[in-house]
Formats: sequence, structure tokens, C-alpha cells
Amino acid sequence: MHPDKKIDQFNMVIVGTGGQGLITLLQIIAEAVLFEKLDIKTSELHGLSQRGGSVEVHIKFGRKVYSPLIPQGRADLVLGLEMQETLRAVNFANQKTRLLVNKHIIPIPLVKNLTEKEVLASLKKVSKNIALVPASEICKEKLGTDVVSGIYLISLAVFKGLIPIKPSSIEKAIKKIIPVKYLELNLKTFNLAKS
Repeated sequence: MHPDKKIDQFNMVIVGTGGQGLITLLQIIAEAVLFEKLDIKTSELHGLSQRGGSVEVHIKFGRKVYSPLIPQGRADLVLGLEMQETLRAVNFANQKTRLLVNKHIIPIPLVKNLTEKEVLASLKKVSKNIALVPASEICKEKLGTDVVSGIYLISLAVFKGLIPIKPSSIEKAIKKIIPVKYLELNLKTFNLAKS
């Protein structure tokens, strides 16, 4: 989809855990969409709102959007910041849905955690369009911290055309949303996703 063509509607779900910066990602995408003069509706759903609880963000944008919530099976893209959390969002996916997933598992205390292989097998039952990206590892190795892995993933998604907005709009949005003291790190992350 060429970014200059106005899209009817794009449905995106981002999932992860508290502390992974999902609300910041939502703000950046929303800002980028507004730069492109598209309509947008967003919604955030929290499980346990403290660190480590499930967080799910819905983003709909296009010419005209009426409701923020994405119905089951209607997501164009599911972006997972953690593998087990991505499974929770699989009901929004269908066979055509693209899944961009951080190859990262945060152990959940007091339960049997799934392996990467188990998560992948379950995701493949719904969609074959799965890209596993070791975003946390890449950010830790190249930038010294994995706290920006969400920024890396949304930037990668834009560069790969998985989110139909211009990379320059995401870059402008990062400059507007991210506090000055973290801006350099976040712009480095954005540029890292380009390579």
C-alpha cells in the first residue's frame, strides 16, 4: 500500500506487559497518523496495571473511523512485544493478519511458561504471516538497553510497509512525544530498524 493513497481502514493491535511502553507506542502511532491527516481511534485495555500485567492497545485509522475497538478476526497487524502475550491477542487475527513478534519471553511467576516453539505452533494455527524478530536482543546488543524494543518494532513495521504510514511521520512523532532526555536513544532505535 503506497503511503500517499488514503486507506479506508487499518486495524492494529499491540500487546505486551506493563512497563514495555505500549501507551508511548500508541501515542507515537496516533501522532504519525495525524501528521498524515487520517482519522484515528485508539483504545487501551489493561489487565493488572502494575508492571508485568497484560496490556492491549487497539489502533484503527483511515479515512473515517467510527469505533476504536477491533472486532475478533479483523486485525491487519498484531504487534507483540512478548511472545506469550501475543497468544492472548490471536483472537483478533485471521489467516491474512500479519504478526510481528518480539522473540522474547518474560517468565510469568507461578505458572508453567510456554516455550518459543509452543507459542509459534499456536500462532501458526491462525496465521502463517508471522515474523519473529529478536528486537530485545538487537536493542540490547546495539544500544545497550532493550527498553526501546517497542520503538524498534514499530519502526521496523513502518519501514517494511506493515503499517501504511510514512517512516518520516513516525520519526516526527518520536521527536514530538519522547522526552528530550530519551530522544537520542529513540532516534537511534528508529534508524537501527532501517538497516
